Amino acid sequence: MKCPFCQHPDTQVIETREFENGNALRRRRRCAGCDRRFTTFERAELNLPAVVKKDGRRVEYQRDKLAASLVLALRKRPIGAEAIDAAIGRIEERLLQSGGREIDSARIGEWVMDELKQLDDVAYVRFASVYRSFKDPAQFVQILEEMARGGARRSGARRTKKD
Repeated sequence: MKCPFCQHPDTQVIETREFENGNALRRRRRCAGCDRRFTTFERAELNLPAVVKKDGRRVEYQRDKLAASLVLALRKRPIGAEAIDAAIGRIEERLLQSGGREIDSARIGEWVMDELKQLDDVAYVRFASVYRSFKDPAQFVQILEEMARGGARRSGARRTKKD
């Protein structure tokens, strides 16, 4: 692997750790040319199903888009990066287990809501309000009542403060 700083072709792995519950590797490397350190991530390339949008378009699954949705819903909430990565990993695991070549974006949206419900109640309501296109305050009240009936969990029960 080339050094991202000086483009020297010789780098040495100085530390390897499992990441995302063992589904990826995090490697710390040192450049033999400039002696600077950097991190790389390694994960298996998997054939995830294509995503079928509401308008019928088929697009390639994009991990970054899923991550951006979760991060936006969790903005200014006390949830660590590791918890977000773990949630993404669980959603991708469900994608793989679906066994199909295509999956509706609505199903992925429901899985995101499942994960957010476990991570943080406020983020869950934020995402649900956009995802389900709430039109008036009564819809917020309805989802809050559903959460209360379902035994509302304290916000952040599964969260991790590590970044």
